[in-house]
Amino acid sequence: MRPPGTPRWIFALQIISVAMIWAFVLSISTWIINLLLLSQRLKDVPSASVGISIVAIPVFLTGASVLTYVFVGLQRGAHSEDET
Repeated sequence: MRPPGTPRWIFALQIISVAMIWAFVLSISTWIINLLLLSQRLKDVPSASVGISIVAIPVFLTGASVLTYVFVGLQRGAHSEDET
């Protein structure tokens, strides 16, 4: 998948950055879900923080998806430019 002419270390750094984005998003989502479950177990009063948490998870997932889509699109674009 690496475009010709791109050094391996640059491509490796790009893959690492995309993996780190997903690790960040998944860990934050897990943390938020854990806090929501803990709040329910402790019979805490639902507040605006619950709504914000429920909205935050899809926002993080959408952001990571868009960044991954852009990365893959740029890699495909580099492949098609080299073939012409």
